[in-house]
Order: sequence, then structure tokens, then C-alpha cells
Amino acid sequence: MSRSRPGTAPSLPPVAPEVFAAAVEGLSTRLRRRLDAAVESLAATSADAAEDGTYGIRCGEDALVTLAPGPSGTITSPDQARCTCLLSPRCLHRAAALGAAPVADPAPPAGTALPTAPVALPARGPSAGQVRAAEGLWTAAAAVLAAGITAAGAVARAELLRAAHTARLAGLHRAEGAALDVVRHLHDARDPQGAHRVQRPAGPVAALRELLLVTHRLKAADPDPGLIGAAHHHHRPDGPLRLHGVCREPVAGPGALGGVLTHLVDDAGRWYTLRDVAPGGPERARRAGTAHVALRSFLSDHERLSRGGLVVTGAVVAPDGRLLAEPGVRATFAAGRPWAGFAPAAAADGTGDAPPLTGCDVEIVAADGEGVLARIDTGDGPGPAVRLAPAHRHPALAHTANLRRLGACPGLRVRVLGRVDPDRVTTLRPLAVGPVPGAGAATLRLPDEWRDRADLGYDRLCDAHFPAAAPGPAPSPPPLAAADASPVDSPLRRVRDLVELAVTGGRRAAAEPARDGDRGAHAAVLRRGGFATGADLYAALGAVAARRPRDAFGRPAGDDLDRYAAQWLATAVYLNGTEAALRRGLWNR
Repeated sequence: MSRSRPGTAPSLPPVAPEVFAAAVEGLSTRLRRRLDAAVESLAATSADAAEDGTYGIRCGEDALVTLAPGPSGTITSPDQARCTCLLSPRCLHRAAALGAAPVADPAPPAGTALPTAPVALPARGPSAGQVRAAEGLWTAAAAVLAAGITAAGAVARAELLRAAHTARLAGLHRAEGAALDVVRHLHDARDPQGAHRVQRPAGPVAALRELLLVTHRLKAADPDPGLIGAAHHHHRPDGPLRLHGVCREPVAGPGALGGVLTHLVDDAGRWYTLRDVAPGGPERARRAGTAHVALRSFLSDHERLSRGGLVVTGAVVAPDGRLLAEPGVRATFAAGRPWAGFAPAAAADGTGDAPPLTGCDVEIVAADGEGVLARIDTGDGPGPAVRLAPAHRHPALAHTANLRRLGACPGLRVRVLGRVDPDRVTTLRPLAVGPVPGAGAATLRLPDEWRDRADLGYDRLCDAHFPAAAPGPAPSPPPLAAADASPVDSPLRRVRDLVELAVTGGRRAAAEPARDGDRGAHAAVLRRGGFATGADLYAALGAVAARRPRDAFGRPAGDDLDRYAAQWLATAVYLNGTEAALRRGLWNR
């Protein structure tokens, strides 16, 4: 007896990178050209999961693909994927089924123990084999960049996976991880059901930037041991973890997922998360805010934990800071501490185990549609103007209603904690707010049981939480106040748009600004803003993208993918570093 699961891609077991790469390598040139269409056609096919753990995918009347994952639930060997057609195993059906499945994380060798501390890396340059592996990854990544993530199909994914497997064999763990991250973005961008379709280009841009930067330095035999990296395994801290709850973050999407992420921090400032995410969308995200915490035998809920604390013995921590419910983990509830005991979080690029949230004290200026205009409180008076925008707009969550209530109270001082919008350095998407210590009647008055914080996705701010007579804004002429209170993004947005356009649309899309009559005007704006290097890189990327080498007879003379990839990388690295400096300068006050 088997149960049918609609939608092939979400149902299939993960596939090891080398298995899919080998399946595509075995196809003829004609079948490779048909592979993308074959993967998309599986959207209308049901995957039958049998009681013995195998999956069956019907591909026409005479072809049945069977996937038989091992004990880990992953397809790790070519013989675990079979097809009944006459061309098997070099058939299109088998390769398409493997291509529709998610990419598996590299498994640690059998018997590998969880490390209790980071493993020291040897301080030496890459070997000749590592340089060759890095060159292969660079070539595959450059081809993906030239095509764009929306056009790079299953064959491009397979080439990148093959290069990633070679990098793994050469011990290039950081490069392999970066390549698999890119492959997942490629898979999501071409998901035929759109369940995980990429909504914004920030993720693919960061993934390609990391991959090209690491491989560029490795193929030049850079001796930095950090380029080698280490295999990403879960680890156990040396002793018990004493964690303090910070706030709850609703998780809604992609792929109709919903749940909650509870953020915690230890006494050393390292960040951790407890995650409860499953299918259900925003409605499940709303319910999950008060759901039980799933950490072995620990009995509590996310609301209580986010305002209290936790002591974990035998903790198992994932590389991204998630606390995992592995055997041997024991947790007990502990008293937390109020927000007055936390300094505003730094807008760092990631310290500790999980990336930290960004926070500061602000003074509300006015409502701005669904968001709020505010000024950063520097301690010496009003600072730069910023915008607070909803983290989620779904009516099942309270972000928009709470921001609307805050916007109706100009002059109010609040402490905010959230994430800087990746597309706008002056926009913060707050997850929680609290009173500013020492602000007297000019700040929020929250119930004692809330421990000086309101989770904007779950808690509802009401009149009782605001001063009886909220102070008004500082007097100034209305026209000046309106203009001065409007946050202005840096001119680097033009550079960001081009970098992202190159990733999503490929080289042809990146070449369009070179044909735009306003290109010089865009560069001039960058120079006036003090970004002369950004102006040069902006112009150079468009020019290199539009360049098509030709021989003496005017015929195409080979593509300079290396030069284009290097130019995009230089622009992306400049953009990332400069915007990080702008974020630190704006939010870390």
C-alpha cells in the first residue's frame, strides 16, 4: 500500500550532489537539451511513497522511476535510483527525477563525533589539487553568473555539483558549501510549482559572491587557512549553555511554511535560536507564537521562553546557531532578564553562532503608510532619519497594526530590535520594541509580565501601553520637518540594482545599462555622493557585460567569462563592504 503525495519536488528525498551530477553526465547531448522540460513536467506527476520507504514516480506508460533512500533518508548512491525504461540508467526520466529532488547536505563520515570546539586549520597554501578544484568551481560559477539564476537549468546545476564534489574530495569545505548554496538557489528559482521561488535577489547575490570570492583566491594559491574552511557539523559546547530570551520572530513562507523563531543570547553575546517551522503559512506562524517548545523533555512555550531563560546541558548547536533536539540534550527553564539589561544590538555581519539582530533607540516622527518615520536617538539629540517597516504584512500577524499604533504617537521614544532591510540601508524591519531606560513618561509602559518587550508579530499594543499625554515632535517649520524627516537611501542603490540584475537576468540583462543614455547620469550621482569607486565599478560592469569579442571577420571569438565574472565579483565585494560600513555607521550609535 502506498500514499500519494501531490507535487513531486517537495515529496522526494534529498539527493547527494554527486549522484545527480553523474546522472546528467551520463545523458546524451540531445537528452541534456530536454532535461529542464522533463523536470518541469514532473510538477503534474504524483510521487507515491511506499511503506518500505521507496518513492515511485510514473513517467509515461512504460517508465517508472523508483528512489530508494538509505537509512539517512537520502539518495547517496546511483543504484538507489532506478528506472524501468530501456535506456536506464542513462535515461532522461531518472535524471529528471533526481533533478527535481532537493540537494542533500554533505554527510559526515561514519562514526564522526560531534566536535566540542572549532578544529584548528593548517596554515599553509592550497595544494596543486586544491587549485585545480577551485579552478573548476570558478568556471562552473562563472557560467551560472553569465546565464543568470532564472535561466541556468539542470545541466548548469549538475556542472556546479560535479565541481562541488571535486572540491569536497580536495578538502575545500568552504568552497563546497558555497557551491551547494548556489545550487539550492538555482533549484528554488526554477521550481515548477513556485513553492520556493526566489522572492528577492539578496540571497543568490550573497551566495554567488561568496563562491566566486573564495574560488578566486584559492585558484591564486592564497595561503589564508580560512579559505579552506571546515566541514559543517553540529557541535556540543564544552559546558552548559545559560541563555536569555530576547524575542519571537514569526516565520511565514516561502512554500506555505509557517512557524516561529525564538532568539536567545548568552552572557558572552553569542546568539542562538529555537526554530519551529512546518507547513501552514501565516496562520500557523500566528499559532506557533504560544506553542510548546520542542527540546527533548523540556516543557514550556515560546512566549514564556522569549521573556525568560534556558539552561541547556549536552546542547547540540547547528552551524547557523539553531539549538537541536538531539539525544542527550537536557534543558531547564531559568529566569531571564529585562531588556534594560541589554545594550542595543550591533549591526554586525554576524558574530557568535547565529547572526545578531540590529537594534537602537529611536524617536517616533510620524506615520508613513504602513511604516513609521523615526530618528535614531544618539544620546546627544536627534540623529539620522530612518524608516520602520513591517516585517510581515499578513493580517494574521500584528506587525502592521502595531507600527500604525506607534506612528500615531509622535515624540515617543522606543527601543527597537529587528533586521535591516537588505535593499534599503535606512529601513529597519523591527521584530520587537521596548521602553527606553531613563526616558520617563516619553516611552512605552508595558506590563511587568512582558519583561520590557513587545513582540510586534504577536503582542498587540493598546492605549494602556502608551503615555497618557504623549509628547509631540520638536517644533520646526512643517516643510523643513517633512523634508528633513524623510530617510534617503545612499546612491549605492544603483550599484546594487545592477549587481542583482546581473544575477537574476544574466549577462545580457547586465549589459542593458551600458546601452542606456542615462548611464553617465547614474555614475555622476554616485560621484556626487562620494562613491567614486562605485561609479567606476558601475560603469565597468556594464561595459564588460556588453563586450562581445569578435575575430578579424566579425565573427564571435569566444566568450570572456572570466573577465566578466571577475568584474562582477569586484563590484559585488565593493558593494557588500561599503553597505556594511554604512549600516554600522547608521545603526551602531
